[in-house]
Amino acid sequence: MESRFLAPVRQLLLEYGLELVLIPGNGKIPGSYWGDSEAGLIATRLYARRDTPLHSVLHEASHFICMDQQRREALDTDAGGDYDEENAVCYLQILLADRIGGFGRDRAMADMDRWGYTFRLGSARDWFEQDAEDARAWLIDSGIIGEEEV
Repeated sequence: MESRFLAPVRQLLLEYGLELVLIPGNGKIPGSYWGDSEAGLIATRLYARRDTPLHSVLHEASHFICMDQQRREALDTDAGGDYDEENAVCYLQILLADRIGGFGRDRAMADMDRWGYTFRLGSARDWFEQDAEDARAWLIDSGIIGEEEV
């Protein structure tokens, strides 16, 4: 993760009760579901290295935000959730990207496509703009975002 994003990411995560823990060098990232440089989650800590993609940090944070307290208390590596929640997580990570100055949704969606996220319409942008009503509704129904948030 680029150093210019560290302070705003820390602040954003704190708003949701998450602590960002940076792992030095190329050390193994605790709680990483995918391994390598991908972010990890254990309880209320989100682990990353300097080479962790920001979209990965936002994705794991979104998993935490979307889960209930019982799942948070047992959280270790696998965030779980169902298909609908996973879509909501992807939608939320795009919204959260706009809260990181110099990053934003355009870069987040491009990074998601490069990483290999798959969407029915072929790209994160097309999915977000044309096919994500169910994900948005899930987030609204769960009280995570308001009706006005797009």
